[in-house]
Amino acid sequence: MALTRALFGLTRAPKPKPTILNSKFSMVTTTRAFSSCIVEPAEFAKALEANPPLPNTDTPRVIPISAEWYLPNDSRKGIEEFGKLRIPTARFFDLDAIKDHDSPYPHMLPTGETFAKAMSDMGVGREDTVVLYDSPQLGIFSAPRAAWTFRVFGHPRVYLLNNFKVWVEQGFPVEKGPVGKAVRTQYPVTEPDLSLVSSFGKIREIAEEGGREGVQILDARPQGRFLGSDPEPRPGLPSGHVPGSISVPFSELIDPVTKKLRSGEELGRILLSKGVDPSGEVEKKLMCGTGVTAAVIDSALQLAGFGGKREVYDGSWTEWAQRVDEKSGLISKKQI
Repeated sequence: MALTRALFGLTRAPKPKPTILNSKFSMVTTTRAFSSCIVEPAEFAKALEANPPLPNTDTPRVIPISAEWYLPNDSRKGIEEFGKLRIPTARFFDLDAIKDHDSPYPHMLPTGETFAKAMSDMGVGREDTVVLYDSPQLGIFSAPRAAWTFRVFGHPRVYLLNNFKVWVEQGFPVEKGPVGKAVRTQYPVTEPDLSLVSSFGKIREIAEEGGREGVQILDARPQGRFLGSDPEPRPGLPSGHVPGSISVPFSELIDPVTKKLRSGEELGRILLSKGVDPSGEVEKKLMCGTGVTAAVIDSALQLAGFGGKREVYDGSWTEWAQRVDEKSGLISKKQI
């Protein structure tokens, strides 16, 4: 175990040590590239075997990163669940910590300094390949948001595992117990690519115009919240939707049994049925409750091969519903 942990670039964990529940890995040193931005468990296992997180941080590595997160009305906590079951050598991306702490909204993008410090503390290097994943219960939920955050800050190689539930079921290595501290890196500070980000001001302009040609607003929340018939998970926040937006519940993009993102062909059919334009001429503004599951739509559009510029509305409905008055007509409860 000590040799294995040294090879994976982690310091010795406090007693008791993590328990390896199963293992298919043998240590080799070849390099393997992923065939898609969405990575299947078998392909990821081979890549992780070929490029484990070695202590020499000058050598690019493949690093699994858990970004599991739960809604505020769920008693589970991501970091606690991470300790119960994870991919060996995985690091934890805390959505509630790697954010703009000066913002009143829950998950606004962090500053470049905050992101760089978090990556350094996690032991992630700029040239490392990172593969984000979710909890085995939810399958695909918050990891796409973390992957999008990496892309916003220009990380060169970012992928999404499809998914940890299937990884576990197929018998690939998992561990539980105390988490060792990663060897710290010096991740450089970079500015966010704001071309991937939408804002309250942009969305308001579109809504006040009654929509805009060449732009679609896609909302990932459940349809009940979109229609205003179900409450928001945050007390006191009215439900409804931005006038002219399209309901694309993220749960419909996920297979109900495997919890994987559906195939590109399936996603294409679903998106077309919702009225989403596949062409490159139409921009897609993506939103949800706090900017988390909007990134699921982002991944689905990419996997389905839909064109057009994509922006995630960072503040999403939580910001929108706090900054507009229901009497203004900018919160719609119109049936679809």
